[in-house]
Amino acid sequence: MDQPKIALITGASSGIGMASARWFAEQGWSLVLWARRIERLKELQGVLAQQVGNRLEIWVDQVDVRLDAQVQRAFASLPPSLQNVDLLLNNAGLSQGLKAVHESNQEDADRVLDTNIKGLVNVSRAVVPGMKTRGQGQVIHVSSTAGKEVYPGGGIYCASKFAVEAIAKTMRHELLPFGIKVGTVSPGMVETEFSLVRFKGDAEKAASTYQGLEPLRPEDVAEAIGFMATRPDHVQIADLLLMPRAQAGSGAVHRVDS
Repeated sequence: MDQPKIALITGASSGIGMASARWFAEQGWSLVLWARRIERLKELQGVLAQQVGNRLEIWVDQVDVRLDAQVQRAFASLPPSLQNVDLLLNNAGLSQGLKAVHESNQEDADRVLDTNIKGLVNVSRAVVPGMKTRGQGQVIHVSSTAGKEVYPGGGIYCASKFAVEAIAKTMRHELLPFGIKVGTVSPGMVETEFSLVRFKGDAEKAASTYQGLEPLRPEDVAEAIGFMATRPDHVQIADLLLMPRAQAGSGAVHRVDS
């Protein structure tokens, strides 16, 4: 019997990361799940363990991807059975506020850039060398429509996602000789905790983001990620862009009065 494939997912305690964990577990993958909120991860671990029984390994760890020492410690502590990661899903990311660049808060900007760029690099630095040695694997970075076009108030966040796109393209060139696939999935509006985090817990403001339209659900993006990860070995999806029907691009949405 073939051993289950292994997916390492960052930001797995909610939203796209959690939905992706569920999708891959349903497809018979073992999982390494990282996030800052360990209690949520343990709860998810319990739910998934009930669903898949002893067929799969579900490993969780508290990791702030901004902190390279935490990332290196967490990866080094994986049991041998989970060290040969087949898929790295760099999903951890966030935004803070909607201020113009010249009015942005330094702490907010640092948090966005450190999480979305440095965090992605930290995790890639830990996981990808093993893939390179084995000559196989896949890396999927969660980008955004904000990595392709800008909008007022999104300068710092857009910059971070433009960087994700550049890093992904560069890695695809660098890892070409080693048989490793590298791609990005770029969602538009997805109803997750993203807006709640962006507006620092203001639920009313967060909810207004999605008023008058039907946004993507985390499960929609997870299914797209799963599609990318399960193509035949010779097929590489470099970028997958998806938006709700009511969106044409960053900041371009059609709302209907309820």
